[in-house]
Amino acid sequence: MLFRKIESLIEDHLQSDSKKILLIDGARQVGKTYIIRHVGHKLFENFIEINMVEDSIGPRLFAETKTVEDFYLQVSMLEGSKMKQKDNTLIFIDEIQAYPHLLTLLKFLSQDDRFTYIASGSLLGVTLSQTTSIPMGSIRKVRMFPLDFEEFLYANGLNEFAISAVRKKFERLEALDGPTHNKMMDYFRKYLLVGGLPDAVNSYLENHNIQLVREIQQEIHDYYAADASKYDEERKLKIRRIYDLIPSNMENKKKRVVAQSIEDKKGKTFADYQDEFEYLISAGIALNVQAISNPVFPLVESTGKNLLKLYLNDVGILTGILYGNNIRAVLDDEASINLGSVYESVVASELIAHGYELFYYDNRHKGEVDFLIDDYATLSAVPIEVKSGKDYTIHSALNNFVKNEDYHIQKAFVVSNERTVSTKGKIIYIPIYYIMFFQHGLKDSEAMQF
Repeated sequence: MLFRKIESLIEDHLQSDSKKILLIDGARQVGKTYIIRHVGHKLFENFIEINMVEDSIGPRLFAETKTVEDFYLQVSMLEGSKMKQKDNTLIFIDEIQAYPHLLTLLKFLSQDDRFTYIASGSLLGVTLSQTTSIPMGSIRKVRMFPLDFEEFLYANGLNEFAISAVRKKFERLEALDGPTHNKMMDYFRKYLLVGGLPDAVNSYLENHNIQLVREIQQEIHDYYAADASKYDEERKLKIRRIYDLIPSNMENKKKRVVAQSIEDKKGKTFADYQDEFEYLISAGIALNVQAISNPVFPLVESTGKNLLKLYLNDVGILTGILYGNNIRAVLDDEASINLGSVYESVVASELIAHGYELFYYDNRHKGEVDFLIDDYATLSAVPIEVKSGKDYTIHSALNNFVKNEDYHIQKAFVVSNERTVSTKGKIIYIPIYYIMFFQHGLKDSEAMQF
């Protein structure tokens, strides 16, 4: 079984005295159902699982369920013998977005407190925004992602001792020795190929066959592109077009979305596609990085409205699109292949999975900085530049950025293939795999409370 960090969070919540119902959000195929099922069977004598999508296309028992009593009645028709006490009965409401009214009902199930509950779904951001009565104070919403690089290392047999030792090196800003660095880079390049979707990772571990891995990734990619059932055909086409453009946008110099290219129509603006962007981001299949006009802490106060970069939620899907079954392009680090967009995808997915909101800086005269994150310890913005080649010390835009006293920059990072760790002024050079240890610290980065 794959190690997932969210398992301990789920266990802690279910064993706590919290009256809030844990709600796991995330893209399809990231392992939500599997990990909840695993924890549920481990902790509870009676585990009841109800998939609301299956119900919605089948008996529709919960389609009109509006009261706690009606909910219990329908559950009892399916699993009545398992409905015991709160401390030994967990009711798992899977794919809850199929019935938005059940999100409101969670408040009353929480107040009734007869059993223990957990729920999961996708598109919950959109669904909650359209719910007439949001269950304030009754749910804890946590987003789940594909396996990050640290989880991938565990899947490949590294133990807690090994990863802890690497973490200590990062915390002390020390480099790994040559052989260990080479091994970490080997794992990292394999992560670029396999990504973090559980089915793809399990296939790789079992077969070590890139073609089988690519088939899984392609199937999930196609499913993501086609799954916009709540919209009409015209809007579905726009969603798919934006989604399909993400890899090619990332290969461009600016990497940002150009609204006029979506339908190849002049005069189109971001406002024309607001719902489409919201769908892709809320579904968890695209990661958004917003432009910043004034890069000072807190960054969200300076967010631009019309500049946006989108990344795919899984780097394995991206390398499958870009390179197919040709693994040498990634594993051999060929000079003719620019892996910049691939490296940026990993950095984006790692930072978002670790609780950061992502921003970038783009100035027509001063250039672009790949990522900006908030540092709550120093109350300042931290720029991060991503380099995939040998010229990792060349970054004029970053140099100008950190020198600007109006921005109050305390430190900046450049991540690259280079083994050594060094500091030049405010800029710290670290190997790319150390990005797995960037963790949002002073806020509740894992959960959003309602």
